[in-house]
Amino acid sequence: MPKFDNVIVIGLGQLGLPVAKYVKEKGFEVYGFDASIQAIERAERTIGIKRAVDFREFDVYIICISTHAFEDIFSPSIEGVLSIADRISKEAKKNGALVAIESTIPRGTSKKVFDILSHRLHVVHTPHRWYAPEEKEHGVNQLRVIGGVCECCLEAGILFYSGRDDVISTRTTDSIYTGITGLESNSNVNVIFGKDNIKNNISNQKSLDIPMHPVSKVEIAETTKIVENAHRYLQIAFAEELYLYCQANNINFPELRDALNTKWNVEILEPRNGIGGHCLPKDTKMFLQSSNPRKSTIVTAAMEVDASYKQFRSAELLKDVNPSNITE
Repeated sequence: MPKFDNVIVIGLGQLGLPVAKYVKEKGFEVYGFDASIQAIERAERTIGIKRAVDFREFDVYIICISTHAFEDIFSPSIEGVLSIADRISKEAKKNGALVAIESTIPRGTSKKVFDILSHRLHVVHTPHRWYAPEEKEHGVNQLRVIGGVCECCLEAGILFYSGRDDVISTRTTDSIYTGITGLESNSNVNVIFGKDNIKNNISNQKSLDIPMHPVSKVEIAETTKIVENAHRYLQIAFAEELYLYCQANNINFPELRDALNTKWNVEILEPRNGIGGHCLPKDTKMFLQSSNPRKSTIVTAAMEVDASYKQFRSAELLKDVNPSNITE
């Protein structure tokens, strides 16, 4: 198993900066890299990490770059991730080092990275769940999903991220679950790597102490993030559709929403000004594009609802600003 000492965080933006800060607080030697000199200087100044001049001598490479197209932040693209993988492949000197992809990626990307690296570095995908406005409750160290291209990759990833001796990766049919002491006594469980092996490797090993949920295939980990954001997109789009329904039928939307949300399993969101930011639209498109041959009709319809809702709200705003321009 690799030893984790020197860590490089690649991408020091909205995600990478708090990741680098957290890793440094856990006692690792942390370096940073970003295409933006301003981002690197900010990281040096605010959290005290070191600037990486190359990708040669690192034990862990954490990839946190955005996966949107250069010319359109609302469209997905993994070219940046593949470009970083190519540079790591050319410069990395330590065979068996860990490459952890935290960027949002579609199904199949991790194996592409593994191939670019000529199968000589461990590759895992552990999509971030960090939410800036609620960093205390939803920070870097919340429960994370992790998948490895190979079983040894998964083990290396769990040792770095969790480092706990009560995490057992087990397979039942086609799934891997997180277990605790005593789970291996289940006759239906095949222990892929047990506690004794983990204990032997973590005695002198630092970790990020993040609770992890391992999955059987890296494609499952890749799919979780884009499905999470597609699901959120659907929730907001339904609230938008309900708002439009209320407007068409002369029903008070806030009062209806409050009444609906008194039920324990109902949570109608507030539509506000439509689905904003770039992550939800980008990742929802990534979800649609990753499905072959079936395309999600409900997600496609949700995009149409969001467009209609934004158009309706724009007309409302125009009416409020200049009511004389609105004719019956």
